[in-house]
Amino acid sequence: MRLTMPAKRKEPTAHVHSPAIEDYLEQIHNLIEAKGYARVVDIAGNLGISQASVTNMIQKLDAEGYVVYERYRGVVMTEAGKKIGQEIARRHEVLTRLLAGFGLDPETVHQDVEGMEHHISRQTLDVLTLLMEELEGNPELLKKLKRKLKSGV
Repeated sequence: MRLTMPAKRKEPTAHVHSPAIEDYLEQIHNLIEAKGYARVVDIAGNLGISQASVTNMIQKLDAEGYVVYERYRGVVMTEAGKKIGQEIARRHEVLTRLLAGFGLDPETVHQDVEGMEHHISRQTLDVLTLLMEELEGNPELLKKLKRKLKSGV
C-alpha cells in the first residue's frame, strides 16, 4: 500500500517540534520501516489513542508539510517528515541501547527514553552515542561500571 507524493508540497511551517509531533513522526517512520506503510489504525494502536485523535493530528501534519495523508489509504512522509522521524528514531535507539546496556528493566528504560528523547540536543546525543559505542566495544569496562552502579558508588 504505497502512496505517491504530489508533485508540489507545502514546506513545513515550524522548526520547533512538539513532543507530540515527534511521537507521531517517529511512529509513522517506524511503521513504514517495518511494514512499508503506515495507517491511522496502526498509529493509533501503537500510541494507545483513538483513531479520531490520530486522524486529527495526521491532518495537521499534512497541512504543515510533514506527511501526505489520503483518507482510507495511509500516510506517506515528506522529506522534512522523514528527517524528523529518522532523528527521533535514532535518539530513541541510542538512549535505549545505552540504558539497557546497564541492565535497567525494560519498563524503566522505555519510560525514561520517552521522556528524554524529546529534550536532548544533538551534541549530547553525540556524546551518549560515543559512550554507548565504547561501552559496547569494551565489555570489561561495562561490567566494572555495572558493579559500581550496583554497589552504590
